[in-house]
Amino acid sequence: VRPRNPLAVLSGPTFAHEVAAGKPTAVTLASANQALGAVLMRAIATPSFRTYWSDDVVGAEIGGAVKNVLAIACGVVDGAGLGLNARAALIARGFAEMQRYGLARGAKAETLAGLSGLGDLVLTCSSENSRNFSLGRGLGQGKASKSLLADRKTVAEGAFTAPVLLKSATALGVEMPIVSAVCALLTNAATVDAVIAELLARPLKSESW
Repeated sequence: VRPRNPLAVLSGPTFAHEVAAGKPTAVTLASANQALGAVLMRAIATPSFRTYWSDDVVGAEIGGAVKNVLAIACGVVDGAGLGLNARAALIARGFAEMQRYGLARGAKAETLAGLSGLGDLVLTCSSENSRNFSLGRGLGQGKASKSLLADRKTVAEGAFTAPVLLKSATALGVEMPIVSAVCALLTNAATVDAVIAELLARPLKSESW
């Protein structure tokens, strides 16, 4: 363990098999130490793997964590056959939740709107290659979370992030209804139909974060 070493976080829309195949990819490399960031960027960048430096480590970490929970929700929409309109709306409103929470934790708005936030969110919420999306699709099809998680050979991080995220958001007074709905599904506290009805029945208001 080297606690005095400066911290750097690499995050962004990256499916590993595409990176390995040399397909164009762009990521955020976050480090409060700009000199370290520059060294690491040069070390890992390739003609097809582009890195962008940010000093917002918190924002990069939050984007990478929250998008996994929102991807489960998008998978539920797909599994329940609710359509592409619903998925697009969920991504947009999920991003609003990410912004509210991230800003409350000290993240920068531009980081959340960048590759490690919005970019990663769009990728993981719109592809069957996403582990979290596929978990959500199973939930949307009416399968039990316990059996879905037991049968998986890969880790759907969002299932473990969701309850921690909701607890943290509640303590901060940050409203995250989509995250709350995912938690309810993962714990079998509500059915898919019930959480969808609850989200659609929320009071009408202005569009904001």
